[in-house]
Amino acid sequence: MTILKLVSAMVLVSFLASCAESPTGRRQMLLFSDGEMSQMGGTAFDEMKQKMTINKDGPTNRYVSCIADAITGSLSSEWRGSWEVVVFEEDSANAFALPGKKIGVHTGIFQVAKNTDQLATVIGHEVGHVLAHHSAERMSVQSVASTGTQLIGVLLGEGAGKETVMGLLGLGTQYGVVLPYGRAQESEADLVGLDLMAKSGFNPEASVTLWQNMSTLSGDQPPEFMSTHPSHSSRISDLQKQLATARPIYEKAKANGIRPSCQL
Repeated sequence: MTILKLVSAMVLVSFLASCAESPTGRRQMLLFSDGEMSQMGGTAFDEMKQKMTINKDGPTNRYVSCIADAITGSLSSEWRGSWEVVVFEEDSANAFALPGKKIGVHTGIFQVAKNTDQLATVIGHEVGHVLAHHSAERMSVQSVASTGTQLIGVLLGEGAGKETVMGLLGLGTQYGVVLPYGRAQESEADLVGLDLMAKSGFNPEASVTLWQNMSTLSGDQPPEFMSTHPSHSSRISDLQKQLATARPIYEKAKANGIRPSCQL
């Protein structure tokens, strides 16, 4: 057997052994373990804390942590508890969550997430990316495409390619390598996050308003077929459809006394 055939066979075996299913039933290839992804996420988060200015305002941090704790507290046992939450002084309307139970929120997000339920939409969406293993999925695809590049070694050590790894984790804007999640992953995180916020006692109706605010802030978008992200209108439409599922979850949470009191 030639080396090429051997490598191809190994890749095929790895693919078959790593087939997984996302929360919405989409097939995924996952070549990295949760432990490996947590290590990468933790290392990336530590670097972000060194590179960026951390917000020290007490009320702001308590507000963000209250929402994040309510959402992560409703997760299954394997995901629940001990999430590190950091607010960064950054004007961009952004937030992120990383494997290893890390959540980062930019102060610029308050331009669009104007109340508790809207910020819960954002944090729920970002946590949804982690629950759906989207970073591991992108790492796996990149690993196969780059013929076995040692992505973990690149991130934990020094050398060319580190920016790409950070981009795959969803931190590309800070490193000049913009690798946004794909359209399917973004839509999936929207739906997972919507049900998650509703389960945590936040009003899912706010998700529509949030994306209306985002649309107003960002202005005209390119046609959806030219973008890796769903258009704001498609996003809003999909969320409105999912509200039929999310509303009963929210009402059940309220009936069970789950009503987070998070105020800024």
